[in-house]
Amino acid sequence: MSEKKPGFFGRLFGGKKEAEEEAKPAEVVVEEVATEEPAAEPMAEQPVVASEVEAEIVSPEPEPEPEPEPEPEPEPEPEPEPEPEPEPEPEPEPEPQVKKSWFQRLTTGLKKSSDQLTDNISAVFTKKKLDDETLEQLEDVLIQADLGIDTAMLITEKLAKDRFNKEISVDEIRQVLRDEVADVLTPVAAPLDLDGPESPHVILMVGVNGSGKTTTIGKLTAKLTAEGKKVVLAAGDTFRAAAVEQLQVWGERSNVEVITRPTGADASGLAFDAVQQAKEQNADVLIIDTAGRLQNRDELMAELEKVIRVIKKVDETAPHTTLLTLDATTGQNALNQVEIFGKRAGVTGLVMTKLDGTARGGILVAIARKHKLPVHFVGVGEKIDDLEPFEAQDFAEAIAGGEIE
Repeated sequence: MSEKKPGFFGRLFGGKKEAEEEAKPAEVVVEEVATEEPAAEPMAEQPVVASEVEAEIVSPEPEPEPEPEPEPEPEPEPEPEPEPEPEPEPEPEPEPQVKKSWFQRLTTGLKKSSDQLTDNISAVFTKKKLDDETLEQLEDVLIQADLGIDTAMLITEKLAKDRFNKEISVDEIRQVLRDEVADVLTPVAAPLDLDGPESPHVILMVGVNGSGKTTTIGKLTAKLTAEGKKVVLAAGDTFRAAAVEQLQVWGERSNVEVITRPTGADASGLAFDAVQQAKEQNADVLIIDTAGRLQNRDELMAELEKVIRVIKKVDETAPHTTLLTLDATTGQNALNQVEIFGKRAGVTGLVMTKLDGTARGGILVAIARKHKLPVHFVGVGEKIDDLEPFEAQDFAEAIAGGEIE
């Protein structure tokens, strides 16, 4: 049976209601279809649903609450001012050093030689009486101290004559040693005489390598300039630049001229020029350094002889003094040096250096007894005042163990 259609009024009033009811599911269908569309495909504009708009209006996001202001930090309390440090107590002034006398420096320098000699003598005399055995042992001790065989025999003979088979002390033996050394050295202790008619007085320094020639020249120059003499130096060791520089340093200290030539120049030519210049400058003293050379090298000794011949061409009386510097540490070899340099270079005087570095200082006694050459100076150190004129009695006291005064 067919459905009865509504009448005109039904359609007029009831159709509106039906139309509204039909419209609602249509909107729902549209909304569901819209939500089921895949996100990847572009979507057509959709009508804004009223419920969504109301939701946005009704539920606005709450405004964030303002953060509380931080409480102000308390101001730091001012630090207390540091208490002033106490002033340091003044340091005590150092006591002024008393300058040692020459005898004190000499005794200190010869201490090694003196101590060894005294200790060995004390070891021999364990008995109170002097007999043949102790005399023989004493002689060996004195020879080992480089005093020389002759000096050793003289001392033991004197002891045997006066004290044989009698009681004797070590101090008595030291006294005999002191007297004998003084007797040997007194004739050779001579000052360097520069007061002759020669102008300038030419001093030629010779010696083996490392014997202290250049240092001795520097110390001697300081002494002579302090006495008011005009000194000129000549750096004759032309093959060693260091030797030339060292001499120049000494020259600056004493404010004296140093004549030099290029490294490797002829030493005899330099010596010739130096004598001429010293004459022109009216110098009082000319000191010529030479290269160190071993006494057993004939060709080197021949070069030294050539230097001397050339000097004599300018002044036939020069060199007026030829000083041989001897290193005390070489011991018995120093005897050989004196002999050969004396023959080849005409040595007129000796300077003994480095007595402070050896226990063999007694070699000077053996040299004096054998060669009898004047001993002008002895050195006991590197300082400028560690070179002094030789005094026989002081040396004898120091090597025999004299007390420091």
